[in-house]
Amino acid sequence: MKIGYLDFVVAAQGFGFPLGIPSICSAHPLVLEAALRHGRASGKPVLIEATSNQVNPFGGYTGMTPEAFAGAIAKMAERLGFPRERLILGGDHLGPLPWSHEPPEEAMRKAEDLVRAFVQAGFTKIHLDCSMPLGGEPPPPLEVIAERIARLARVAEEAAGERREDLRYVVGSEVPPAGGAQAAEGPPPVTRPEDAAAALEAIRRAFRRQDLETAWERVIALVVQPGIEFGDEQIHEYDRAAAAPLVRWIEGVPGIIFEAHSTDYQPPAALRALVEDHFAILKVGPALTFALREAVFALADIEAALGLEPLSEIREAFEAAMLARPVHWQKYYRGDPARVRLARRYSLSDRIRYYWAAPEVQTAFERLMRNLGDRPVPLGLLSQYMPEEYRRVRRGELRNHPRDLILGRVMAVLEGYALATVNLPGCR
Repeated sequence: MKIGYLDFVVAAQGFGFPLGIPSICSAHPLVLEAALRHGRASGKPVLIEATSNQVNPFGGYTGMTPEAFAGAIAKMAERLGFPRERLILGGDHLGPLPWSHEPPEEAMRKAEDLVRAFVQAGFTKIHLDCSMPLGGEPPPPLEVIAERIARLARVAEEAAGERREDLRYVVGSEVPPAGGAQAAEGPPPVTRPEDAAAALEAIRRAFRRQDLETAWERVIALVVQPGIEFGDEQIHEYDRAAAAPLVRWIEGVPGIIFEAHSTDYQPPAALRALVEDHFAILKVGPALTFALREAVFALADIEAALGLEPLSEIREAFEAAMLARPVHWQKYYRGDPARVRLARRYSLSDRIRYYWAAPEVQTAFERLMRNLGDRPVPLGLLSQYMPEEYRRVRRGELRNHPRDLILGRVMAVLEGYALATVNLPGCR
C-alpha cells in the first residue's frame, strides 16, 4: 500500500508520538491562500477539505463542482509555489446530506454520484457520512448507517480504479452536523467507548459484506464526539477527564485515530490535548472565516478613519445580502431583533461566511481594497484597529499591506493548529 502523510500520522500516534494534522474546511480563496502560504513556510503538508453541501455535482452553495474546486486549488498552489505532492484534498460529509429531504433511495443515488465525482477529481481523504435520516424516516439504526457507508465506499473504490490505493477513509455514526451545530448551555456528551466500538465493528462488517476487505485496511479514522462545540457566543472546551474512557478505548484499536470536528476556537492547550489524546485530525473552518471577517471589518474601520470616499460599506453589504437570502442563518439565530442583528455580523457560528460570494459583498470588498490601495496603513491606525498585526509589522514578521494583513490574521489561527499538531524530533 502506498504510504502517505496521513498514514505517517496514524503510525506516529500508534507509537505514542502526538502527531496530528489540521483539516482546512473552507472554500474562501483568501483562507485557502493563507493555508497554502502557511504550509509553504512550515514545509508541512496541507489538508484542504470540501464539504458536500459546499461543493457537489450540482455546484453546492459555492457553485463549484469537485473537479472545479480541485482545479482551483491546484492553480493556486502552482501560483504560490506550494508543492503539489504536499497537498492533500479531502471530501467532508460525503453522503446524502444535501438531499436528506428526498426519499432514501433517491438521496443515496445522488450520494453515489457525489462520491464518484470527488474521487474522480483527485480527492483522496474520503469522509463517508450517512448518519442522517432520509426522506422523513426515523433516525436510522447503526446497521443501516453502516450499510450505506459501505455502499458509498464501493462506489469510491470503483471510481478510483488503479488509484484506489491512494484513498483513505474516515467513517463514523456519531457525526456532528456539517456547518456547525447550535451549542446548548452545556457541552455535548462525549461518545461512549461501547458506542464507538459498536459503530466501528458494524461498519467493518458492512465492508466485509460488500467484499471491501482491502478498502477496510485504508480506513484510518473514526469520527466521534469529544465533547467540544461552539455556538453564537459559547465555546465548550475540551475536557480531558470526560474523554478519558474514550481515549483509553482507542489506544487498544490499532491503525485507527479519531477525527475531531468543530475544533474551532479551542485554545492552544486544548488543541494540543486533543492531539495527545489521539484526535489527530482537527477540523477547522468557521474560525478561519471568522478571522477573515474580523480583519476585513477592521480594515473598513481604517478606511473610514482615513476618510476614503466613497466608503465600501462592506458591513452594510453583508447585512443586505443576509436579509435578502436568509436561508443560511435564519434557523440558527434566535432572540430579539437586536440580538439576531448582532449575531449576523459577529456570531462565532459565522453564518456570514456563506455570503462572501454575494455580488454586493464582492463589490464592497473590491472597493475596500481599491480605497486602501497599496500604501501601508498608518501605524497609529494599525495599532488602534489591528493591534496584533501592528506588533507583527513592528517585528518585521508581516508586511504592512491590506491583503497581507488579512492573510496574516488567518495564518495566526493556523499557527495555533500547527503548534498543536507537530511535536516530533526534527519537526518544526
